Amino acid sequence: MLHRTDGRWRIRRETSERNQPATIAGTVQARGGSIMVWGMFSWLYLGSLIIVEGTIDQYKYASVLADHVHPYMRIVFPQDDGIFQQDNARSPAAASVRAWFEEHQDEFTVLPLPANSPDLNPIEHLWYHLDRVVRAMDPQPRNLAQLATALESAWLNIPENTFRDLSDSLPARLAAVHSAKGGYSGF
Repeated sequence: MLHRTDGRWRIRRETSERNQPATIAGTVQARGGSIMVWGMFSWLYLGSLIIVEGTIDQYKYASVLADHVHPYMRIVFPQDDGIFQQDNARSPAAASVRAWFEEHQDEFTVLPLPANSPDLNPIEHLWYHLDRVVRAMDPQPRNLAQLATALESAWLNIPENTFRDLSDSLPARLAAVHSAKGGYSGF
């Protein structure tokens, strides 16, 4: 989101100060807009950050798979021994998307995640890192084009150890959820 606020401003002022510019706070309708992004990484390499127009439906997701995931997996895992982890969003569950994965099942494995499981996907932590980096930029992006540029720049500058540590954490994440019998694991 371009502007992240809780929508509540608290200003203390005297009645006589009501119309003074220093005591007036502007508002941003609809928080200034947002950009949807999609990305992937492995222990070896950070993949592309894709700016998604609108929301990602099964057709856009299938396009991302064909145009970005497939080439990435072929390059990074030439022995066809890669494991692809996706979230439990609706798009990956669509029949057309499942069919695409079945068509490519000899090239990489899709990590099965139970429906309604705690979010085990390390990309969520990478999104948090990306958000912190963009929020710390000075000056802040003032429009969606600047936000897209800022996101792409921050993505390209993610330190290698950040995504490698997240990849290394997956076995511990799975073990923690298993120990918690599928409940909250603390990750």
